[in-house]
Amino acid sequence: MTPGNAGRSWGLRLRLSLVFVAFLFITILGLGLLFRQAMSSLLYSKTQDVLAEEWAAIKGFIRVRGPNIRWSYNPADPEEAAIVRRLQRLLLITDINANVIQVSDEFRLLSIDPRSELARARAVPGVIERVVSDRVGRHYLLRSGTIQEIGGNQFLLSAARPLFNEEAVVQTFTKRYFALAPILIVAMSLVAWWAAGRALEPLRTVAETAESITADNLSVAMPRRGADDELDLLIDAFNGMVARLEAAFVQMRQFTADASHELRTPLTTMRGQLEVALMTAETPEQLREAIGGAIEDIDRLGKVVRTLLQLSQAEAGQLQLHIETVDLGELARGVVERFAPIADFEDRRLTVRCARGQFIDGDRLQVDRLLSNLVSNALKYTPAGGAIHVSVNGREKRVELEVRDTGKGIAAEHLPHVFDRFFRVPDGETKPEKGLGLGLSFVAWIAKAHGATVAVESQLGAGATFRVRFPRAMAPIERPAPAAPESSPVGDRIEA
Repeated sequence: MTPGNAGRSWGLRLRLSLVFVAFLFITILGLGLLFRQAMSSLLYSKTQDVLAEEWAAIKGFIRVRGPNIRWSYNPADPEEAAIVRRLQRLLLITDINANVIQVSDEFRLLSIDPRSELARARAVPGVIERVVSDRVGRHYLLRSGTIQEIGGNQFLLSAARPLFNEEAVVQTFTKRYFALAPILIVAMSLVAWWAAGRALEPLRTVAETAESITADNLSVAMPRRGADDELDLLIDAFNGMVARLEAAFVQMRQFTADASHELRTPLTTMRGQLEVALMTAETPEQLREAIGGAIEDIDRLGKVVRTLLQLSQAEAGQLQLHIETVDLGELARGVVERFAPIADFEDRRLTVRCARGQFIDGDRLQVDRLLSNLVSNALKYTPAGGAIHVSVNGREKRVELEVRDTGKGIAAEHLPHVFDRFFRVPDGETKPEKGLGLGLSFVAWIAKAHGATVAVESQLGAGATFRVRFPRAMAPIERPAPAAPESSPVGDRIEA
C-alpha cells in the first residue's frame, strides 16, 4: 500500500473511532447526569416523606393547654422515648406572637427568625417546605405550618431534617462514576480502534488489489468473506467490475488488432497499386486503372470507418432508438421483397412465411437492418441453386424470427465467433469470405438493444439457421388494413 493510501486508511479508521468515542462520551456523560439527577430526586423525595411522617408524629405527641404545649408520651417506654427525642432534635414551636415555646439546640444553628417563619407560614394555607442552610453551609429540609387548638390559639410548628447525608451519597456516586468514566472511555476507544481496523481490512484489501491491477493483469479476484454483508457485496461488485474491465480490454485489444488489419490491407493495396503505376505506367489508361483501383479501396476504407463508427456509437448508447409497435412479419416480407431481385439474379430461391399479428416493440429502422444483415449474410454463403427461407412465428410470450439457408454451413469451432467484429468464416481452410465482418455484430447489438436473444445453429455442409427471439408486444389499438392472405405470392411467399 502506498503512503497516500495508508494515510487515507488511517484517516478513515481514526474518524470512525472518533465518532464512536464521541458517541460513547456523550452517552456516558448523559447517563451519569441522568442517574445523578434521578438519585438526587429519589433521596430528596424520601426525605420529604420521612419529614412529613415526623411532622404528623409531632402533632400526635404534643398537647395544647392554653398558651402552653406539653409532650404526651410514656417516659418509661424506651422506644417511645427514643422516638420523641428524635422528633425534638430539629424542632421549633412558637406561639401566635412568635414567642419561642420550644427550640432544639441543633435547630438554633439554622439561624431561623421565628417572626419571619411565622409570617411565612401564616401567609399560605397548609404547610410550606424549603431548603435552608446552617452556619457551615450544610443543607436541611424545613417544614413549617401553624397548628390550632380547640380554643382558637395558633402555634408555629417548624421541623427540619438534614439533607447533607443524602447529598454526600450523591456526591460519592458522582465522584466514583466520573472517575471511572475516563477509564471506560479509554478502554472502549481501544476497542473501537481495533473494531474499525477489522471492519476496514476488506477495504484495505480492495485498495491493495486495485493497485495491483494493470492492463496486463486483470484476472484478479478477491475471495468473499462468507458473511453475506455489505462488505461481501462490495467484494462482489469489485470482482464484477474487474471481470467487465477484463472483457472490455480483451475486446478492445481484439478490436484494435482487427481494425488495424482491416485498415492496413486496403492501404497497402493502394500504395502498391500507386507505386506500380508510378514506376511502370506508360499510358493514361494504365494510370486510370491504378487510380480506379485506389478509389475502390478508398470506398472500402470509408465503408469500414462508417460502419465502425455506427457500431461504436450503438454499443456506447449514443444511437437513440425510436421505439414503436412493429409488425415483424410485415417487416420481414418487405425485406424479402427488396432482396428478391438479387436472389433471382444469383440463382437462389428466397421464400418467406410469416404468421399474422406478430407485434414487437422496436425501432423499425434497426430491426429492418437486422433482417437485411441476416438475409444478406445467407445469400452470401449460399451457392447458386440454394435456398433461403425466412419465417416469423409466435412462441408463447415471444416472437421468433428464423433465417435458414442451405449454404456451406459453419464449422463448430467458428460458431462462437460469428458475432465478433471482423470475423469472417474461412472458405475452406484459409481463405475468408469477402465482406467487412461487421454485419452479424450489428445483428447481435440490435437484438440486445431490443431485449431479444440471437442464436445460430449450423453444421459444415448443411447450411445455417439464425434465430432471433423478441419479446411479444400488444397489438396496437388502431390496427392497419388487413394484410394479404398467406397464400399471396407477393406478401407471404417470394421465390427467386
